[in-house]
Order: sequence, then structure tokens, then C-alpha cells
Amino acid sequence: MKLEAGTDFESLIEYLRDARGFDFTGYKRASLMRRVASRCSELGIDNFREYHDYLQVHPDEFVTLFNKILINVTEFFRDRSAWDYVRDHLVPRIVARDGDIRIWSAGTSSGEEAFSAAILFCEAIGEVSYLDRVKIYATDVDDEALSKARAGYTAKELESLGGDFKERYFDRQGERFVFRTELRRAMIFGRHDLTQDAPISRLDLLICRNTLIYLTAETQARILARFHYALNDDGYLFVGRAEMLLTHAALFTPVELKERLFTKVARLQLRERLMLLAQSGSTDASNHVARQLRVRELATEGAPFPQVVIDSGGILVSANQPARELFEVPLTDIGRALKDLQLSYNPIDMRTPIDKVSRDRQATTMPGAEIKGTDGTSRMFDVHVAPLIDEDGSLVGTAINFFDVSHLMRLRADVDRMRQELQSGKEELETTNEELQSTVEELETTNEELQSTNEELETLNEELESTNAELESINTDLRLRTGEVERLNTLLLAITGNIEVGAAVLDAMFRVQVWNERAADLWGIRSDETLGRSFFDLDIGLPAEQLNEMIQAGSGGHPRHGELIVDATTRKGRHIRCRVIAHTLGDGERPSGVVVVMEELKPEVARL
Repeated sequence: MKLEAGTDFESLIEYLRDARGFDFTGYKRASLMRRVASRCSELGIDNFREYHDYLQVHPDEFVTLFNKILINVTEFFRDRSAWDYVRDHLVPRIVARDGDIRIWSAGTSSGEEAFSAAILFCEAIGEVSYLDRVKIYATDVDDEALSKARAGYTAKELESLGGDFKERYFDRQGERFVFRTELRRAMIFGRHDLTQDAPISRLDLLICRNTLIYLTAETQARILARFHYALNDDGYLFVGRAEMLLTHAALFTPVELKERLFTKVARLQLRERLMLLAQSGSTDASNHVARQLRVRELATEGAPFPQVVIDSGGILVSANQPARELFEVPLTDIGRALKDLQLSYNPIDMRTPIDKVSRDRQATTMPGAEIKGTDGTSRMFDVHVAPLIDEDGSLVGTAINFFDVSHLMRLRADVDRMRQELQSGKEELETTNEELQSTVEELETTNEELQSTNEELETLNEELESTNAELESINTDLRLRTGEVERLNTLLLAITGNIEVGAAVLDAMFRVQVWNERAADLWGIRSDETLGRSFFDLDIGLPAEQLNEMIQAGSGGHPRHGELIVDATTRKGRHIRCRVIAHTLGDGERPSGVVVVMEELKPEVARL
């Protein structure tokens, strides 16, 4: 799939800027389009217009696209030889100066280079001096990368540190390692777009590695002009391997070109523009134009921030486009006396600081000036008023630069708010810690009780095991006895079922336990109708009173065997003579049961 550049792609870039505040218009088109096309290919989209529509319908896609475009490739002390040069040559020079040390890691990605700088300065001056003197600003356009910097790193990501830096500068929190809290206070992480936002000023060291290479030459020039303003006169610029800056020799000069380390050119060189003035023939005109050109030469042309330049005679020499838009200055005001213009006192008083700078020959700053734009929104600016001094020491003019610090003010407010929240969180953690300590003590007590209970349970378990062994032995005996009983029952049923006489087995309470088939045939009552019932309650035609006397006689220690011939009537109404034999079972005065045998006598036997 091949996607062509054109109006659809430019519309997509403008949509990203307007919808999400990411301005990619200054990025090199070839690499930018290649990355967007790669994402389109992953989604199966074959043109930028369709992808534009896809973004509008799927807002979550923005995060994926930005991660695709913003290449966050970094590590601790990346390009070790360059960092070694910074450690051995630049850091000693910076720390030797009096006062605070300000460092800006621009395009910091996930923060490794910012932390690398912090470690170098901690090693050089000690932690106490580091906290007292050093302030490190780490910024990037990618919020997700900044979140990673704040959240910490994995052990694998810290491998490039070397030495014992991980143990000395990072605390373990779960599976991640975060920069030590007390040292982290000297660092501020925040979102910053190099192509749009004002730079951080008064820097001793500016680290911006492998970021400019993705931008167009025009955008690079604008950013480098801001870097030039941001650095102190003796400050250093540290860029990546692919960034030479040789075409910007008027702004920066190499300190060590191989390692891409530069220093600021404090006094910009005159161009060969005054040669034309020699041909004018008018000394006054030449001097006037020369003065105008000199003022323009010393001013930062094309600066992305509002700038107003006044010459030594109080004439408005220039106001760049951002200044004209901010203050509504028409082009016809250029060349007029500042005192005659509304610009001199509205929205801020410019005449007083200009007079002070002209008198003292020193720059001054008015921080936090609130200026309302043409759209009615208020923004905060740091107003930097600087004298323009010629090589002969004469004052040729004054430059007034307005740096939008609205974002930094919001960032500072956020930092203050976060500091308060952290303090509140700290107090809550202390309270929670006390509660946890109390809970730990309770748990220790509970643990001792559980330990005691566990010991008792172990004792009970041993007793249960012993009891279980006894029960298993008893169970074995019962199985054996049950087997014997089953065999005896089987034998008994076999015997009673095959004899030719009726037989009944009674228990000690004279309840029927066995009633064989011959008894069922003889008396006309089934076995299941008799089992469990008292023998004397059975209506089978036998004289109950006579039998009762004989059967119960064996239970009181009397003869254990009795026989009686009685007249009986079966359920069919037939009269018979019946021999009843009762044999008592068991020993002792209370027998365990009685066997009753009932036999019908033949007529001839009955007569005998």
C-alpha cells in the first residue's frame, strides 16, 4: 500500500494540531508521513482522508498514533563517551561558578537523560549541595512518556546505569525502581512543545538529543534561536550524534564536536551589510540606516515569541508578527516615536524599564505580566528588556521580548497543588502506618492464639488418628462378625425353609424374627405379615393362653424345652391337632429368644 502526500495529509496534520494540540507542521514530511502510513497499514486503511475520519470516530486512536510518531528511544548515559566528556570537563566548570545551577532536558522522553544529569551533579558536588543548588527541568510533548518517567523503571531498563548507581539512587517500589524521593524534589517534569512553547531561561546546561533531526530546517532554526536565548552566555548545549549545528555557527560554537557539545556565541557577528551604505553618499542617511541595520542585526529576527525593538532615539524600529498580533500594532507605527504610541503604556508600561536599561546598561525582567490578547484571553508573560550594545560600547537600542509562561505558571500551580496533596498524602500515610502498626500487633497476638490452637488441633489430630485406628480395628471385627451372622442367617433360612414343620423364631420380647414357609402354609399368613409382631397377637388358630404359659415358662429359669399338643383351627377353617415345641435360646434367667416348632399331627397320631 502506498499513500501519497497531499492536501489530505496536510488536513490530517492540521486536525491533530487543532484537536489535540500536537503541532507536527514543523516535522520533516517524509519521516512523518512514513510513520502515519505505517499506522494506516496496520488498520487496513489505504488513504489519509479515511484515516482522518477514523480518528474522529475513535478518539482512543490518538494515543496509538502519537506513540507511533514520537520515537521514544533512550537510555541512561546513552553514548557513554559523550557523557564521560560532560562529567570530566563541563560539570567541573559549571559547579565552579557561584549560584544556582539550572539544567533543561528538552525532549526528555521517559526521563533517562534527565536522571543521568542529576546523578552526574550529585556525584560532583554531593547530595546536600545538589539539593541546594541544582534545578532540573525535564520536558517532552509526550504525556505518556513523562508518566513513565514519574512511575519509574524496570530492572532491565536500569542495566545501562553501570556501577552501583541503581542501589544508591533508586528505591524499589514493587517491580519498579524510582529515583530517590529527596533527590527527586530538585526535578520538575512537565509537558512542553519545542515548536510552540516559550523556552526555559537562564540555563547552564541544555540537553536536547536526537530531537531536532526530525524537524524541518526552518523549525530547527526557530528552536535553536530559542535555545540561544535560553542559555546563559557561558552555558552549554548537548545534542545528539546526528545533530551537527554547523549551519548555525552564528549561534553556537563547538566545545567538543565529536561528542556534539556546543557553547553559546554571546555576541552575534555582523554580516557584511554595511558595504551598501558607502554608495549612498549621505553621511547622515548612512549613519541613520547603519544604526537601524545595527539594531536589526542585534535583534533576534524571526523569533517565535513577541519582540519589540526600540533604537536609542526612542523610535520603534521593529515589532515582529507575534508582537503585532498580540498588541495590535499596525505596520504604519514602525518608525514612529514610542512615546506617541499606545504600545508605550498599554497593556504594560514600557517606558520606565527602557529608561532604566538605557541608564544602567543591564537587562531587566518583569516576571508574570498579564496581557490580554485580541481574542480576549489572558496570558502570562515574562518581559525581558535588554540593552543592545555596539562593539564600541555605545547603546544603539533596546529589545523587549515577551515569553509566554502561562504554561509554566500553570505547571507551577500544579506543582504547588501536588506538593499540598503530597503533604496531605504523607499525613494520611503516617496515620495509616500507625493503624497498620496497631493491626500488626493485633495480628501478632492472633497469631500466637492461632499457634496455640494449632498445637491443640495437632494433639486432637493425634488422638483422632488413634481413635480412627481403634475404630478401624472394631470395624474389621464387625465385618468379620457380620460375615458370620450373614452365614448363620443363610444357614438358618436354609434350615427353616427346608424342614417339613412350621417354625418361628422369637426374640426376648416374643416378637417374630423368622417365619418359615411351612408355617405360612399351615396358618395362612405370610412371613412379611408376621415379622416384628408379637407371636401372641397373631390370629392363627392356636390357643394363645396354653402356648403363652409354655413359652414364657422358659424365661424364668424353668425347663428350656417344652412340648404341648393342642387343638387348633387354620385360617381355612380346618380343625387339626398340632404339636407345639418351644425351645428357649441363650443362657441365664433372661433368654435371648425362643424357637417355636409347629407340626400338624396325622389323624392316627392325634388319636394316640
